[in-house]
Amino acid sequence: MGTVDASVIDSTGLHHLVDELRRRGFTVVGPTLRDSAIVLAELASAGELPYGWGVDVAPGTYRLRRRTDSAAFGHSAGPQSWKQFLHPQRQRVWSSDGAEPEPAPRYAFLGVRGCDLAAIGVLDGVLAGAAHPDGSYTGRRSGAFIVGVNCTEPGGLCFCASMGTGPGCGPRSGYDLALTERVDGESVSYLVDVGSEAGAEVLAAVPHRPASAADRSGAEDAVAAAATAMGRRMPETDLRQLLIDSRDSPHWTSVAARCLTCGNCTMVCPTCFCTSSSEVTDLTGEHAERWTEWASCFELGFTFIHEGPVRRSGASRYRHWLTHKLSSWHDQFGSSGCVGCGRCIAWCPTGIDITEEMAVLDAERAGEAAEAGEGADD
Repeated sequence: MGTVDASVIDSTGLHHLVDELRRRGFTVVGPTLRDSAIVLAELASAGELPYGWGVDVAPGTYRLRRRTDSAAFGHSAGPQSWKQFLHPQRQRVWSSDGAEPEPAPRYAFLGVRGCDLAAIGVLDGVLAGAAHPDGSYTGRRSGAFIVGVNCTEPGGLCFCASMGTGPGCGPRSGYDLALTERVDGESVSYLVDVGSEAGAEVLAAVPHRPASAADRSGAEDAVAAAATAMGRRMPETDLRQLLIDSRDSPHWTSVAARCLTCGNCTMVCPTCFCTSSSEVTDLTGEHAERWTEWASCFELGFTFIHEGPVRRSGASRYRHWLTHKLSSWHDQFGSSGCVGCGRCIAWCPTGIDITEEMAVLDAERAGEAAEAGEGADD
């Protein structure tokens, strides 16, 4: 979290911020309360933020709860991520009549957590930084204005600290403005860190005051405390090598006995990017379109080649997903594909916990190494 030239806005200033972004032509998207969940949707004003609402999460469980304050960002990750706006679930890419896809809105994202900011960075590398960039993604991404939020109260399934992605938004990286929400009784204020020239221009149009040393240190302490209060953590080992060493582990069969191969984990993951394409036509055969939509490596047909799928068993499909996310992603893109948001744990119908699975594999490997050492001594 940057502190140079930080400023402070109050609740009224947060309303001014949303109004200013809308005045500049942005479609402002942020968290709001709907359908018994905190979801990401277009905001007409800051009044639609989920003030006073938090969430309780556990493996396979997500519940809203009332807070004792009026914090707007006092909740952890919900079922959606910003991926749905930058890399839509379904989109038309070609039409036989030459019609161009509708232009994407000019988005301003309000409330992007450190883990989700890291996820956007991962997608940037996959979809924008590759040899053949995704034109739809780069168009949406290049025009986006990002207002990050530093977490001061992690959820029960968060493990971003052990993945090096949070709970802060990082030193002026990837955002235009970053907020740290501070609650003091009935009063709520926001330390604002500027991450770009565009962010500075927007902040200049919003009522604010310079941050004091106490403002800065208080915000820093709150974020640092959140890093030590994670609900989960990954084993402190080389996860990439652990999965390479565990390729033939019998534990994959144990996971498969619980996994429904439903693909929920890939749908809620903020970095899963795979798509499939299909062609559709009208009844006359005179008009055709090509569409892409999200695909999941848990689908049996995901690896269909010639006479059948390559990965037929649930164990092989789960192993592929986890190994790609935490291991072979490094080989492809130079980083991990996991940002520690915990969504895959919360939205797994059977409560499979990615951190627990990695801990089991780590313990299993350690046990094998110990047995090998004892055998050598004998």
